Amino acid sequence: MLDNLRQHRYKQIPQTDRIFEKNREIDRFLSSADDKEFLIIKVGLILGIAGACRTDELVNLTVDDIEDVGSSLIVKIPNAKTKIPRIFVGNMLELFRKYLSLRPPHVKHKRLFLYYKAGKCSSQPVGKSTMGKIPSVVASYLKLPDVACYTGHCLRRSSATLLADAGVDITTIKRHAGWKSTTVAEGYVENSIENKTKIANQVLVGTTTSAITKTVNVSESNIPSNINFENWYKCNI
Repeated sequence: MLDNLRQHRYKQIPQTDRIFEKNREIDRFLSSADDKEFLIIKVGLILGIAGACRTDELVNLTVDDIEDVGSSLIVKIPNAKTKIPRIFVGNMLELFRKYLSLRPPHVKHKRLFLYYKAGKCSSQPVGKSTMGKIPSVVASYLKLPDVACYTGHCLRRSSATLLADAGVDITTIKRHAGWKSTTVAEGYVENSIENKTKIANQVLVGTTTSAITKTVNVSESNIPSNINFENWYKCNI
């Protein structure tokens, strides 16, 4: 019996989570999806990627955790898995304000994400299952392959990968995502498309490190202090 179980286990191929690797995919969803149906998905997508949020962090986010300072949003993630508070800044103000304006006045709790349908919010808070489906809903709308592989962890992994592709250093990625492990952050840098491009240039072209760095345009712009992924959101760390 045990031998049969072991054989069955080894035959199973683990499903690989997919990520949103390209900013244009995210831009296309934000600009083309109808707010009447997808507003809550847009807000969750923005906050999830801008803050490298876990699904339960989005679920537990409250209106008190977000401060609208006029030109941007200051978001605090207080209940991180590692117990390390994280603060990030986002700038998709119109979508956030539009969603918040739909909050019913009689809601007694402070959870940010409420059940949303046909342009209206109820007082019922959204659960982990619904929030975890945000990536697959976006992927389905964009008609991306392997929709089922866009799991709840997609937003957090996408955030780290986008930072790695922008050339951000390991320490900043760790601080942004609240990771204690350097190994985890290094994995995103190793898998970064831009990093692989730099390696390929070194091997095949023989260009110098300084030239490669200038080509991918990362070190000279001091990205760790102000990250802007093609202007659809900002994250100051």
